[in-house]
Amino acid sequence: MGKVLVLVRLLPEDVEIDPETLLKRVKEKLPDIYDVLKYQAEPIAFGLQALRMIITMPEEYVGGTNELEEILAKIEGVGQVDVLNVSRAF
Repeated sequence: MGKVLVLVRLLPEDVEIDPETLLKRVKEKLPDIYDVLKYQAEPIAFGLQALRMIITMPEEYVGGTNELEEILAKIEGVGQVDVLNVSRAF
């Protein structure tokens, strides 16, 4: 079974939540079928920093990225979840 790379941007609920805190919470909540491959902080405006991540998941997963988005949206401190790109890993 192949893997899919999902580029996700998480916007925090407010300026006080830093990207490292969000990353820690994401890693605690994600089931084993997902893996955070890469991440970085992205300055937005007025001190707000988003967390950009590349997350791997199985290619043949039913529902696409819907479950991933729902899990991420329920994490404390996450204000918005944006899936920016989805592509197959070779």
